[in-house]
Amino acid sequence: MKLADFDFHLPEERIALRPAIPRDSARLLLVEPGAALRDLHVRDLPGLLRAGDVLVVNDTRVIPARLKGVRLRGESRVAVEATLHRQLSGHVWTAFMRPGKKLAPGDRISFGEPSDRACLLGALDATVREKGEGGEVTLAFDLSGPDLMAAIAERGMMPLPPYIAAKRGEDAQDRADYQTIYAAEDGSVAAPTAGLHFTPELLGRLEAMGVGFERVTLHVGAGTFLPVKTDELADHRMHAEWGEIDAATADRLNAARAAGGRVICVGTTSLRLLESAADETGAIRPFAAETAIFITPGYRFRAVDGLMTNFHLPKSTLFMLVCAFAGFETMKAAYAHAIADGYRFYSYGDASLLWREV
Repeated sequence: MKLADFDFHLPEERIALRPAIPRDSARLLLVEPGAALRDLHVRDLPGLLRAGDVLVVNDTRVIPARLKGVRLRGESRVAVEATLHRQLSGHVWTAFMRPGKKLAPGDRISFGEPSDRACLLGALDATVREKGEGGEVTLAFDLSGPDLMAAIAERGMMPLPPYIAAKRGEDAQDRADYQTIYAAEDGSVAAPTAGLHFTPELLGRLEAMGVGFERVTLHVGAGTFLPVKTDELADHRMHAEWGEIDAATADRLNAARAAGGRVICVGTTSLRLLESAADETGAIRPFAAETAIFITPGYRFRAVDGLMTNFHLPKSTLFMLVCAFAGFETMKAAYAHAIADGYRFYSYGDASLLWREV
């Protein structure tokens, strides 16, 4: 298939700039192969699941990964901006930087405007170690480990997706809105957005009816926003992201499926991780590595029965994934319905519940 096959027109007014309040009041489009589309709300989710089903969520925590700084080279000073992308070690990160052409290996960069509290943490300075393609650089920070993460948290801004950031600035409300209620493991620079719809009350209702709740971790990188630039899907190189499923979680998921329960991933990130960890029989194995799995129509799903996910960009790898999961024609029709019926798109938008095409 070609990139053009996954294009569609999305009116600008369909892009959500703020989330629904309360979170579970967002709309939910139910997509079942061979059945009519149903317009519901996220709060209706308990009526769509049954005892023994398991929701798999991504408990990664978004860090305020957008940093403004100054490139220092002799007497020269140039304003720069970095979006941290992937952590390579306790003090080394890759980042997308603007203006990338102004940077060279060996340059020193001073990030943030130190406040009284920041002075206690130390300066947030880094050296450009390597320069890659497309404005991506490798930064070696002077701080490391918890001290580095504390300084980033104090001086960074939430890395809102480009289609939101282009329309408004990040503010204090985004620190709460762009984080799931079960976020625990620092490391993402983009939210697993399907999980933004959950409230403690909704989780309580689901658990009370016997729906399981399992956590996995996949740290979402800024590469998730990169456009596909190749006409042929086979030529696209997927970005790598680090994920982990521990042995106990894998065992519980396998036991739930063996007992007749359905595994429903909350978000494409948890789905990509489970499919990366599953063997040819569909059994989920412990996993702690990077994954660059690229799922397009024709892929044979091994471990996942349902997917709750937001509405994605035209020509994006995530729209390709949902087409692979629920059927190409089914999802084209579902998106056309969502656009015509006023659903809100992207990170702060509405959701869909998809059942796998058999």
